[in-house]
Amino acid sequence: MAKRKNEDTVVTENIISMDFTEEMKTSYRDYAMSVIIARALPDVRDGLKPVQRRILYSMKELGLAPDKPHRKSARIVGDTMGKFHPHGDSSIYDALVHMTEDYSLSVPLVDGHGNFGSIDGDGAAAMRYTEARLSDGAMTMLSNLEKGLVEFMPNFDESEKEPVVLPAMLPNLLINGTTGIAVGMATNIPPHNTAEIISGVIACIDKPSIPLSDLMEYIPGPDFPTGGTIINKEEIEHIYECGEGRLRVRGKCEIEPGTAGRTNIIITEIPYTVAGNKTKLVESLVSLMRDKTFDEIYDVRDESGKDIRIVVEVKKDRDAQNLLNGLYKKTPLEDTYGVNLLAVKDKQPIQFGLKSIIEEFIAFQKELYTKEYEHLLDKAEKRREIVQGLIRATDVIDLIIEVLRGSQSLSQAKNCLIHGDITDIKFKSEESKKLARAFDFTEKQADAILAMPLSKLIGLEILKLHEEEASLSTDIESYNKILGSEKELLKVIKARLRSYAKEFYSERRTVLDSIQNTGYVEKVVIEDIYVLIDRFGYTKTIDSSSYQRLTPETLAEYPNIVSMKSDDKLCVFTAHGNMHQIKASSLPRCRIKEKGTLIHTMCKLGNDELLTYASFNELFDSILLFITEKGYIKLVSGAEFETNRQTINATKLEDGDKLICMKQLSASEYISGSKKVIMLTAKKLSLGFALSEVSEFKKTSRGVKGITLEKDDKLIYADCIDTKEETGTLNGKQINYKKIRTRKRGAKGQRATGVIE
Repeated sequence: MAKRKNEDTVVTENIISMDFTEEMKTSYRDYAMSVIIARALPDVRDGLKPVQRRILYSMKELGLAPDKPHRKSARIVGDTMGKFHPHGDSSIYDALVHMTEDYSLSVPLVDGHGNFGSIDGDGAAAMRYTEARLSDGAMTMLSNLEKGLVEFMPNFDESEKEPVVLPAMLPNLLINGTTGIAVGMATNIPPHNTAEIISGVIACIDKPSIPLSDLMEYIPGPDFPTGGTIINKEEIEHIYECGEGRLRVRGKCEIEPGTAGRTNIIITEIPYTVAGNKTKLVESLVSLMRDKTFDEIYDVRDESGKDIRIVVEVKKDRDAQNLLNGLYKKTPLEDTYGVNLLAVKDKQPIQFGLKSIIEEFIAFQKELYTKEYEHLLDKAEKRREIVQGLIRATDVIDLIIEVLRGSQSLSQAKNCLIHGDITDIKFKSEESKKLARAFDFTEKQADAILAMPLSKLIGLEILKLHEEEASLSTDIESYNKILGSEKELLKVIKARLRSYAKEFYSERRTVLDSIQNTGYVEKVVIEDIYVLIDRFGYTKTIDSSSYQRLTPETLAEYPNIVSMKSDDKLCVFTAHGNMHQIKASSLPRCRIKEKGTLIHTMCKLGNDELLTYASFNELFDSILLFITEKGYIKLVSGAEFETNRQTINATKLEDGDKLICMKQLSASEYISGSKKVIMLTAKKLSLGFALSEVSEFKKTSRGVKGITLEKDDKLIYADCIDTKEETGTLNGKQINYKKIRTRKRGAKGQRATGVIE
């Protein structure tokens, strides 16, 4: 307790001491669970995220049944946000739009009217322009809400009630699938064929111990609304067993003759991963044609109408099948769908398998159907009670009328009907009193009798009462039979599921196959290219003709320019003594105005310092000179660097040493005797000696001493120059080579004034 005294008052504050680390852990855990349970992941029972459930319930409350007119989406979003989901209108509308997409869902839950986007990637119109109502599929989740089958909970401000889960009679989680990203976890459940899933559920009901392999005879795999082909069929069983894995999905393509002797590749179905963004696929095809990645492509056209039809026109005398293999590799025409069967059960995220999801659905159905038939039984028994009372009343209607006429109040008459109390009631005879004392109607029967219209005394109406009583008795017997036997309950569940299978039946659209990836055989066209690397490391290649058109001002922006062939490799040497290789075909082909790609990302350099670049073909025929910061020097044949590995050790370094010079020399330069080595140290000592004094070593060797360094000294500059050269540069300053004395390799450096001017 702390007290703070002012002029007039004394204020007492409660100060709570807490550990900051523990508070952060608690807050983060609470936030994570809130996102997982209340936002991102579906419930395993109805397969819906909270926002989807709230939208459907709001539409139910608005009376937007499939046979009712559409209502403005803005009204639906407003009601949902104001009553149940206070997280912003855009997220609610996005969820509403998604539930209308027949290219995303096997059974859409919302019937949209207006522009709700397209498979191309077009966005939906603003919510004020679109309208919506519930679909028939949604009614399989909402039609029994009034029967009290599920619990309700207070909304965010406790002003309304909302269902904890919807009484879903369809296995929506598997039929429509879902995608969601939570904190530290994500779910990605593919859609399936409705009839297949229902068949699988019925098979599990009939044989709870059915093995997964047998279950997959009914559910062979996902069925995407966009069709396509799953090419790794053999992995599906493993995915269904463990609840995660990767599916390889291809679009459906056909090869047919075109015009002018050309061949056409016709894409009629696209991978599910591209659904809602077909334009991305088309753009990637156009980009491949424009950049001449595939020289075989003559033209790309999107001729899609109601059905998808993307035409890739292949040049004359080119292999269309080979090009198609290349398109599978280079475009989203073949893509990966990552499966993760994660859902919420009892407010906990759980990794499910296919069978365990079905088992949860069956358990939920047993609970729902039990409550439904308990509700029907209670309703039928209450109605039969009333009907039986009305039938009895018609038999003694004259006495009842006498009671009513002799009573002074309605309560007095009702008390007589229930308890036979005739106190203060006037009767015509003692016989009537005696008969009235025998009345023992129930309270509900008495209320119904007192409210019964005279028309019920017509003969046909009396007959209808007897028929209704018989029908109710039959129903009650049937309900008791169902509730008294799990076998009978399951029969009812299966019968309704079969009716849904017929109602929402569709042919399987996705083909399941096992296809080995056939590589693209590239027809290599070797050409001269130039690799341009700016001072920040952004790299691109241009062809020879483009290079010839560059101005000196433009060339000055690129301190590193490497000329090479298109089938060559770019070798990148670093200060840590590594050599990285990048295929010329992997380097970005760009226009001169485009930035290119950072070379660090292509080589995974990390914090390593770039030293120099070289063409491998030229490197192979060269002699390489290596000089380190500690003064070690060696020559290595370029042939030693022939490797298929992306990264190798180009030289051996001592701890704390680094490479400061890698010079590429031709054979003629090496044997000419006109080259010498120049070295400068941090303590302003210098040394020069003939290149002929340097021996050739293996790349795994450290080399020999080029200079004897004083304690705490190091090389800051080294180069191999022509004996006729007079000057060089270091950090923008001029080096006067004439001031550097030529001595023997390995000697100590000498101080020479005027070396760096």
